[in-house]
Amino acid sequence: MKKLYVVLGLVVLCLVIAVLYFKVIAPQDVTEKEAVVPEEAPVETRMKAGFIYVGPVGDYGWSHAHDQGRIFAEKQLPWLDTVIVESVSESDSARIIDRLVQEQKCDVVFTTSFGYMNDTVAAGAKYPDNIFMHCSGFKRAENVGTYFGDLYQMYYLNGIMAGVLTKTNKIGYVAAFPIPELIRHINAYALGLKAVNPDAKVHVKWTYAWYGPDKAKEAAQALIAEGCDALAFTEDTPAVIEVGQEHSEMGKQIYTFSHYSPMQPYGVDSVVSGQLMDWGGIYVKILKSIKDKTWDNKDIRWLANEKAAMLGGAPGEIINPKFVDDLKKAMVNSKEFGKISAYDLILKRYAQMQQGVDIFDPYDGPIKDNKGVVRIKQGTRASKGELLSIDYYVDNVEGSIPK
Repeated sequence: MKKLYVVLGLVVLCLVIAVLYFKVIAPQDVTEKEAVVPEEAPVETRMKAGFIYVGPVGDYGWSHAHDQGRIFAEKQLPWLDTVIVESVSESDSARIIDRLVQEQKCDVVFTTSFGYMNDTVAAGAKYPDNIFMHCSGFKRAENVGTYFGDLYQMYYLNGIMAGVLTKTNKIGYVAAFPIPELIRHINAYALGLKAVNPDAKVHVKWTYAWYGPDKAKEAAQALIAEGCDALAFTEDTPAVIEVGQEHSEMGKQIYTFSHYSPMQPYGVDSVVSGQLMDWGGIYVKILKSIKDKTWDNKDIRWLANEKAAMLGGAPGEIINPKFVDDLKKAMVNSKEFGKISAYDLILKRYAQMQQGVDIFDPYDGPIKDNKGVVRIKQGTRASKGELLSIDYYVDNVEGSIPK
C-alpha cells in the first residue's frame, strides 16, 4: 500500500511540474525569443544652423545669394534645420549671436559679413560647445572657422569687357567699404582692363553702406557725369544697374556688370555680364563635415575651380547676347594667344580659371601699385595672405584708398 502511495505521489508531482512548465516557464521562453526582434532605428540627430545677414534677403545681392545657399543646403540635408536673422548691423552682431545660441538653440552659427569678425571670435570663446563660421574674415579659433567664395577672377573678366567696350577710357566702380575684399575686386577689375586697354583708368566712389540703393545711385550718377561709361560695383542692390539702364534707354550707352546675384533683368540694355556666386556647395560641405565630426577650423576659399564663382549676369548666360557681337569684333593682342577677339580671350581665360589658379590668375606678377612700387614681382603670384590683406591700388586705379 505504501508503494502505491509513493507511485501516486510521483505521478502527481510530475503533473504539477508539467503544468508549471507549460504555463509559466514556456511562456517566458517565448517572451525572451520575441524580445530579440530588432527595435526601430533611432531617429537621426538633427542639426540647427543660424545665419546672420548684414542686409535683407531681398537685397538681390550678397545676403540674397547667401540665403539661396542656405535654402539649397536645407534641401540637400534632411537632418538640417535653419533660422535666419537679416539686416543685422555689424555693431549688433554679438547680441544676435547670443540669441541664436541661447534662445534658438543653434548648434552652428554662420556670420556673413566682414564686420562680424571680432564678435564671432568672442562668441567662440563664450560658447565652446558650439561651432561658428565667419565669412570673409581671417581670425579663427578652436571652434571658429572661416570661409569665402571669392569673385576677383570674375571681376578680371568683367574688366576685359569694359576695356574693349568703353568709348571714354573712364571706368567707374561703386564700392561699399574699403576692406581687402573690395580692394581685391577693384584691382582685379583694373588688371583685366589693363590687359586689353592700357589707356583706360578706374575711378572709385565709396558709399559706406552694404545696402544703400540711394547712395549707390548717387555714386553711379556722379561717375557718369564725370565721363565714366562702364560701371562695376560691390553693393547689395541693383541700383547701379538701374542707373545704367536708364541712361542706355535714353540713348547714352552705359555698360554695367551685375554683382553676386543674376541682375541682368534689371538692365537688359546695360548689363554686359557680371559675377555670380553659388554658396550652396560651400554650406553643404561645411555642415556635412560638422555632422561627420570631420570639421576643422581651416580657411575654406572657393573660386572658379570649385564652381563657386561663375561668370555672368543671368544663369547660363556668361555674356548678354546684346553685346556678344561687339566683343567678337574687338581684336586685342595677348602675349599668350597672339591676336585674338576679346570674346575668345574671355572664354579662354575663364576656362583657365576653372582649371585652377596654377593655370592662370589675375594676380600674377609683375604688378605695380599706383605709386610705382612693385607689389608682385615678375614670375611670382600673390599668396592667399597677400590677397586677404591687400591695401593698395594697382597702377591704373585713380586716387587713394580711404583710411
